Amino acid sequence: MELLPVKQTLEENAEFLANPLCNDTLLMTIDFYKKVGFMPPWIGYYVKENDELVGACAFKGTPVNGQVEIAYGTFDKFQNQGIGMRICMELVDLSLNTDPSIRITARTLPENNFSTRILKKNNFEFIGTVNDPEDGDVWEWEFKK
Repeated sequence: MELLPVKQTLEENAEFLANPLCNDTLLMTIDFYKKVGFMPPWIGYYVKENDELVGACAFKGTPVNGQVEIAYGTFDKFQNQGIGMRICMELVDLSLNTDPSIRITARTLPENNFSTRILKKNNFEFIGTVNDPEDGDVWEWEFKK
């Protein structure tokens, strides 16, 4: 599994621009950089496995107050194959290798679903419900080292 960085401008992302799997997320990621900045490794990535893009993931900005939030997903064709679990762990490992003191969090819809199972399998613990400005009430999870 390989994390392929989404670069800062559309012109730098020609390989992803040509891939229909990236249509929904490429422009969104570049627009997100305009709001939160572009500071690798705290950026978005596409995930490649066996020469195929299987999903996308990101840090939702640089760490703030010693905390960073992760987000991840697999493309439809690759769901229910354990790939989401491995993508999640790739982000955790990248964060820990960059700065082991960072607190790693994730947010999910307030219900038991695939995302909550992935987080539990990756040693995340539910820490409570929070109100997200964009998503409303969500469950917050924290990685336990």
